[in-house]
Amino acid sequence: MSDLSKMDELMDSQRSVTDEDNSQHVIHDVSKTDLSDGKQETGTCASEKCDTTKDCVPTENTQDDVESQNLMDCGSACGLDESVPEGSRSNQAQTHSSNGQKSNRPNSPGPHPVESTCLTANTANTPNPKLTICLTLGPGKGVSESSDVEMLSPDSPVCDTKLTNNSADKDHDSSVCGEESGIGKAQVMESDLSVKDSDSGYSEKESVQLAAMGTQDVEVAECSGSSDMSQELTGSQSAGILENVMDKAWLGTPIDELNRMPQCAPPLTHLKVASNHTITVRTDRLREGELPVPHPNKFRDAWDDVSVKMPCSEKNLFPIETEDGGGVQSRWELIQTSLHRGFKSCLDVRDAILRYNTVHAKKWDFTALNLLCTEYLEDLEVQELFKTILPAMVDLALSAPRLCTMPIPLLKSQVNHSLTLSQEQIACLLANSFFCTFPRRNSRKSEYGNYPEINFYRLFEGSSTRKIEKLKTLLCYFRRVSKTKPKGLVTFTRQTLPNPPNWESSQTQLTRLHITCKGTIEDDGYGMLQVDFANRFVGGGVTGHGLVQEEIRFLINPELIISRLFTEALEANECLIITGTEQYSKYSGYAESYEWKESCKDETPRDDWQRICTEIVAIDALKFRHFLEQFLPEKMTRELNKAYCGFFRKNTNTKHLSAVATGNWGCGAFGGDTRLKALIQLMAAAEAGRDVAYFTFGDAQLMRDVHKIHTFLTERLVTVGRLYTLLNQYSSVVCKNCRTPRPDVSLYSYIHDKISSPATADAPDSAKDSGLSLVTSDSH
Repeated sequence: MSDLSKMDELMDSQRSVTDEDNSQHVIHDVSKTDLSDGKQETGTCASEKCDTTKDCVPTENTQDDVESQNLMDCGSACGLDESVPEGSRSNQAQTHSSNGQKSNRPNSPGPHPVESTCLTANTANTPNPKLTICLTLGPGKGVSESSDVEMLSPDSPVCDTKLTNNSADKDHDSSVCGEESGIGKAQVMESDLSVKDSDSGYSEKESVQLAAMGTQDVEVAECSGSSDMSQELTGSQSAGILENVMDKAWLGTPIDELNRMPQCAPPLTHLKVASNHTITVRTDRLREGELPVPHPNKFRDAWDDVSVKMPCSEKNLFPIETEDGGGVQSRWELIQTSLHRGFKSCLDVRDAILRYNTVHAKKWDFTALNLLCTEYLEDLEVQELFKTILPAMVDLALSAPRLCTMPIPLLKSQVNHSLTLSQEQIACLLANSFFCTFPRRNSRKSEYGNYPEINFYRLFEGSSTRKIEKLKTLLCYFRRVSKTKPKGLVTFTRQTLPNPPNWESSQTQLTRLHITCKGTIEDDGYGMLQVDFANRFVGGGVTGHGLVQEEIRFLINPELIISRLFTEALEANECLIITGTEQYSKYSGYAESYEWKESCKDETPRDDWQRICTEIVAIDALKFRHFLEQFLPEKMTRELNKAYCGFFRKNTNTKHLSAVATGNWGCGAFGGDTRLKALIQLMAAAEAGRDVAYFTFGDAQLMRDVHKIHTFLTERLVTVGRLYTLLNQYSSVVCKNCRTPRPDVSLYSYIHDKISSPATADAPDSAKDSGLSLVTSDSH
């Protein structure tokens, strides 16, 4: 089956949503994005029309699809050289972190540089092609696609896409889209001229010529679908001018003018233990470039309801049969014996894990692990895996009593608490997750029923290529940390919002906005507060079948996964903030098309606590079964409070806060409306004192609509309180009495009319003169 026919088939089954084994593993559906700046593209604009904005989850790849996915050719038999060629950083601008470290970040808003390795592949057309994972550093080959291509809302006109073979050896043709930006048909009206030239990138000449057009009919033959407000342009000169306007890949404030860490941050105070902050290393011996020293010196056991039950605990017992009847033995001793036997094949790994998990021997399935070793890796890679990588992982896992000496507190519901671990300690804990050693974590019926899964047993099951690619991504991480021990710290903070803002009385005005249909949160939003479109069980389906925005971020920054060990499910007024995780891999695609591409070296600078300056906030959106449900006042308020909880920082001067890097949070499979969610995040960020960098992931029409309403609101000095009132009015006046699945009057049109002429009645026709389409994209 060809890629295009497969996509057509996928689009016929829009609205289908694949759930994980239980409700907490709802998979956020995603749509492909069209990236430029040398990025490999697997979703491109095409003449074949398929609406990628519908809530659909691709079905699993057929064998033909697997064969067609070509990986990058390393040019050698996966050499282990981690050298980086001279000149690989020639275009990088050096900046300094607060502790004097250099950062090879670019001055331009493009993706930050990373040292990357190649991924070899046998490209021969064989029934079961060998895909070699070269888990080493080498010459970089381009930038992976976004993990944030998820939340394109239903019916939103967006660049039509097709699945293409993934290849780093050639650029995919996206000439159908203007400047490969995925920009779609747009409405150009007189009110568009209210956009400031400096924000939009329009030249003064273009603005004058556009004004001269008046209300001439306008139509742009681009790739994002038609609009009710689109009209036909006559005259080749005007068409050329309009094409220049429509080719803008970003609008608003230039991204380089927004705050980033560490430049915007004040000096950190000395890292010290507090009643609400557990630190598992010696802070007095924390040095740049040196391994943190675990604290205390000896393992301190804790088998209680407030701490993680560790596999090396003396109370971790295993039942055995004896001549006198039943008995018990140390499970940790059994784990050590089982893992020290060594591995010659994946069957040995299976047998070792099941030896101390006998109750699950008939349930756990290791098909994916077996396929990785027998069908997807070359012989040399298999030898490397069993002779080097897995033995190093065993040593890492069994070092738990030496490295993780302090009891790890559970980050429980409604309790503000921070936990700082070393990256080496996290690697040790994740190695234990891989070998499924954590006790009482394999059943929802245990005391950890309200916590995410942490043992990796579900990662090994099934024959989906998703699992294969996940395993490749994680083995890249384990190889890296086994070869070179990471020397930094990572902080996990559970934050609650006991007293949310009084939204109706807020006098805050909207802050600055940079909005773009290109780029990604993790690449272009470096140094900003990066939003994880989270499941309330953080990480979602990362250890299972899920493979979209949140899961992908947890895979390429695997230290995020350990938050699942100690973070209870998030409540409505809570978030999880993670500072200091490192990116180890680059990737392409999403869901069924996800592929691990190569290892990369994260060049992000570190702060004075030796944390990488990457701050990620996990906020979980509500899931809506019906479109109108999300406009209920209590639902909008809940989402406002959730976003604000993630964005605000107590007792921090707003000038020291980085911008929020976000996108279509809670849309896609969760049914959120992109325009409402964008407005909610703008309001929450403004109340928290942060600017916003918004990534629409290829939806150029959404980019223009959000920028237009933002410009309109800021020019008229509309407060967050006034906007909140208008949202509630829209709910009661338009949505409450709506007899159709979606209202006839769009949210943005309603707001525009009310602010422009508050004394007039709700007249849908008045929206025609606003420049905001009456039936805007995905909304109504």
